[in-house]
Amino acid sequence: MIYGAMKFSIGGSLKLAFRPWVEGLENIPAEGPAILASNHLSFSDSFFLPAVLDRKVTFIAKAEYFTTPGVKGKLTAAFFKGVGQLPVDRSGARGAGEAAIKAGIEVIEGGGLFGIYPEGTRSPDGRLYRGKPGGLARVALATGAPVIPVAMIDTEKIQPPGKVVPKLMRPGIRIGKPLDFSRYQGMEGDRFILRSVTDEVMYEIMKLSGQEYVDIYATAAKRQIAEAEKAAKEAVKAEIAAREESGA
Repeated sequence: MIYGAMKFSIGGSLKLAFRPWVEGLENIPAEGPAILASNHLSFSDSFFLPAVLDRKVTFIAKAEYFTTPGVKGKLTAAFFKGVGQLPVDRSGARGAGEAAIKAGIEVIEGGGLFGIYPEGTRSPDGRLYRGKPGGLARVALATGAPVIPVAMIDTEKIQPPGKVVPKLMRPGIRIGKPLDFSRYQGMEGDRFILRSVTDEVMYEIMKLSGQEYVDIYATAAKRQIAEAEKAAKEAVKAEIAAREESGA
């Protein structure tokens, strides 16, 4: 009931305000389990995709969103539960990875749609990064559920970092044909198989999105960007200091 109410209010408002276009809705099964594997450009991806689908999609979110005390914390928890987010405890020995896999398997075994971002984090620059071989492939091979590649288009342009007011524009969603990995079922312990499955899914996402592919993890790219920005700031400081010293 909460999800339905949230979908009607938030989803309806998003569709009315931004008018997202969609291709490939026929590839979403009317019933039964499936994994929706999407690129990740914006925080809003987890809202736009469910807004255009008739079925509920369950994504994972960090547990802190559900356990913050106070009125604000309760409202935040209610919101994330309402939009289909599932809390994942990252405090275990292997962090969010194992918890995400367990959560995904539970959603699939319940006959639902499980949404996951193989890149593991949002793209720092709009390009498509290497998929992590853990969650997506292991859930697919453990359950035999089909993997449906999804491409979010231009969602990062709606509210770029630092912008408070979103830009009213039409984002897009392309949904590809289901991928069957049942031939590998039960082989989730083979890291080469996990890598192969993940790469195949990322290739399909790349074709759907038209993004430039970068064969490193997005987390590594973010570190490189942060280090470059830090080095640039230090260089500017050093130049200013040198000018002040020469003028003194």
